[in-house]
Amino acid sequence: MAKHTPMMEQYLKIKAQYKDAFLFFRLGDFYEMFFEDAVTAARELEITLTKRDPGQKEPIPMCGVPYHSAENYIKMLINKGYKVAICEQVEDPKTAKGVVKREVIQLITPGTVMEQNMLDDGENNYIASLTHFEDGSYVIAYNDLSTGENRLALIKNGWNAVIHELYNQPIKEVVISQDLPEELQNSLKEKVDATLSFQSDTDLHEDYRHLCGNVDDQRLVEGFGRLINYIQETQKRSLDHLQQAEVIELDHFLSLDMFSKRNLELTETIMKKGKQGSLLWVLDKTVTAMGSRMLKKWLERPLLDKASIERRQEVVEGFYRNFMDRDSLREILKSVYDLERLAGRVAFGNVNAKDLVQVRKSLQKIPELRETLRQFEQKEIRELAENLVFPEHLVELLENSLAEDPPVSIKEGALIKDGYNQQLDIYRDASRNGKQWIAELEKKEKEETNIRSLKVGYNRVFGYYIEVTKANLHLLPEGRYERKQTLTNAERYITPELKEKEQLILEAEEKSVELEYQLFLEIREQMKRHIPALQSLAETVSAIDVLQSFATVSEENNYTRPVFSDQRLSIIQGRHPVVEQVMKEGSFVPNDVTLDNETNMLLITGPNMSGKSTYMRQLALTAIMGQIGCFVPCEQAELIIFDQIFTRIGAADDLVSGQSTFMVEMLEANHAVANATERSLILLDEIGRGTSTYDGMALAQAIVEYIHDHIGAKTLFSTHYHELTSLEQSLAGLKNIHVRAEEFEGNVVFLHQIQDGAADESYGIHVAKLADLPESLINRASDILKQLETSSSDAVSTPPIQELEQGTGQLSFFEEQSSTAVRQRPERYEQKIIEELKEMELYDMTPMDAMNYLHKLHKKAKKQSD
Repeated sequence: MAKHTPMMEQYLKIKAQYKDAFLFFRLGDFYEMFFEDAVTAARELEITLTKRDPGQKEPIPMCGVPYHSAENYIKMLINKGYKVAICEQVEDPKTAKGVVKREVIQLITPGTVMEQNMLDDGENNYIASLTHFEDGSYVIAYNDLSTGENRLALIKNGWNAVIHELYNQPIKEVVISQDLPEELQNSLKEKVDATLSFQSDTDLHEDYRHLCGNVDDQRLVEGFGRLINYIQETQKRSLDHLQQAEVIELDHFLSLDMFSKRNLELTETIMKKGKQGSLLWVLDKTVTAMGSRMLKKWLERPLLDKASIERRQEVVEGFYRNFMDRDSLREILKSVYDLERLAGRVAFGNVNAKDLVQVRKSLQKIPELRETLRQFEQKEIRELAENLVFPEHLVELLENSLAEDPPVSIKEGALIKDGYNQQLDIYRDASRNGKQWIAELEKKEKEETNIRSLKVGYNRVFGYYIEVTKANLHLLPEGRYERKQTLTNAERYITPELKEKEQLILEAEEKSVELEYQLFLEIREQMKRHIPALQSLAETVSAIDVLQSFATVSEENNYTRPVFSDQRLSIIQGRHPVVEQVMKEGSFVPNDVTLDNETNMLLITGPNMSGKSTYMRQLALTAIMGQIGCFVPCEQAELIIFDQIFTRIGAADDLVSGQSTFMVEMLEANHAVANATERSLILLDEIGRGTSTYDGMALAQAIVEYIHDHIGAKTLFSTHYHELTSLEQSLAGLKNIHVRAEEFEGNVVFLHQIQDGAADESYGIHVAKLADLPESLINRASDILKQLETSSSDAVSTPPIQELEQGTGQLSFFEEQSSTAVRQRPERYEQKIIEELKEMELYDMTPMDAMNYLHKLHKKAKKQSD
């Protein structure tokens, strides 16, 4: 094995400590990467892969990125889910003996990003930790390092609840123990789009115990310890901005599982995975970045407490009615920067003078914001005004100290105002007077030599100089000028007088820059003491921004304030908040919906494309909007405060997990019936369509009956199985409704109107015609439909479940004995079923195979009993 150089041995030693990260190894003006890091980075960053020691038998793969532009490359890697360890020189090369000492000063991971250009202004950047306990419970701890926010949640109802919780948050990284079972780790990788990291230690360091001061449950403290220990070890710097850990009582919020959040497109669309087209897109009329983030958090956790909802409504009502003051409010908020993240950067140490100017400008707007809020009548709005408390002497400090337009760099001067520091003023006066003397010197030399092109200049290498073109050299007096540099067309000189002044000017400038940097650090340290106050102020401003956003969108879209009832839900002329935005104005057809103690289930029939799914989704979205405190899209609304919303809308294969559309459908339906309560809302769309007609119809009917008889949840159930409409006669709480469509000159016209009763036709062939299927195919389908309808009318009508039991209308892949033969030999037939069960290789079957096999045996057993 080839012996490595001392520098490469140093690299390999450090890399061994960061095996799961790219090691950005500082060499001069570049961060270099070697071996596998270099190969992967060259591919991911699309940069040139070179070799170190190319003449050797086994040259080392190598690539690098410039130090000054490294941030963009780091961002690219972080966005792809990688980690980057920044390795810097930690001693002066001039005094180093041997290889310069290097250390990793920070590990940047997807969940610990602090750089502004790597963050989405409108979304939190959460890192989470997951801790499992022997009693079967789990603790999830959340942190947004950019804002200092900490939250804790205790999950008691199993692994699926953990997955649903993590899926519904913008998690970029999950910290776990390496002891977490492999199947659970794989589940995280499949279901949660986040980087996995490992941390075993859960003992919360003494320095951070105060953040759990109000937490009694030791499990929560341990879960928080795992997260904080990981952050501390990776960031290696001050975490003074971390806020008190908030315990999330999950039963205080409307529960939305991962299926419902996806199906309802609350924060992103299913197809494009973007904000546009989601409910968040409609509601987000916020002005500040921190307000936009808070809106998203509210949308992901709607409230259950009626009083809290109504407090928000009162503020929205006040903003809604007084639109002129609301517009003034919005204008003020436009001048308020992201105080939440600015406070985090102050503590983290990566804040610059421009950031502090943004803090100053934001705080200067708070008194005006407070006075504007005091103009409103609602006491809830005036209370918000009184919560706008901020450290006024901090504003005074920033006004007196910082330049109006400082540079981004904090080590090149021009940061501090004149008059803030006496010594700085002395240095600046020396520098300015010196430069004035230089200007006067140039004028004097021109006059004395009569060389009009003579000039006094400066560069970093040679300092100050007098430059004379070669054509004018004969005009210079002898013995007074000392040659300093020769150029092609000119000579540069210095005089004893200029040399003396140069030393004074440069010394003043150098000391001035050094002093400015120290003063800036002092200002930053003073600001650290006010971080909690800035964070509290940011939270109040964010809430104001969200509530004015609700009022703005409500006014623009003609929303109305809902009232809340314990049992009755009534929406008059309800609309889908998103669909109406993408349609021509006035073209959306509104509809009513009523659910109460007498009717808690609506069975919806009607053709495809008629609007059944839209009708169902708009009910759920209206309920969610109501429970976050926003007004809702309708003329009048009486809403129930739901504890959970379950949806099964749309079809999608989960190929990664080996699950078909039908299996996904059954899993989502099972999740609803297993967890719903009578305070829940269930939306089920076309249950059973992923299997054969009678299988699907039987399952659909059984699910309807189970929800009606055993759960009592408010339910919308859309179906193409018209036979299910007969359930209205046997289920007291079920009512048939349909989406109206009419046939005109051989074409179907969708009216998108909900009416009582069942639909009389499915219009499936008409929909196929709209899809431009070949005319010959459409005609053939029409002929077959007529034959089937004739055959059906001649047959004896039987309920769908009986048809299933009799096995009519479904082909079997297995040979079966005739019913007569079965009845003659019952013992032998039962024995055969038992033998078949014994021969089943259950663990080699997919879930779908098992269901089909069980269905076959079920049919055989039912035939025997008949």
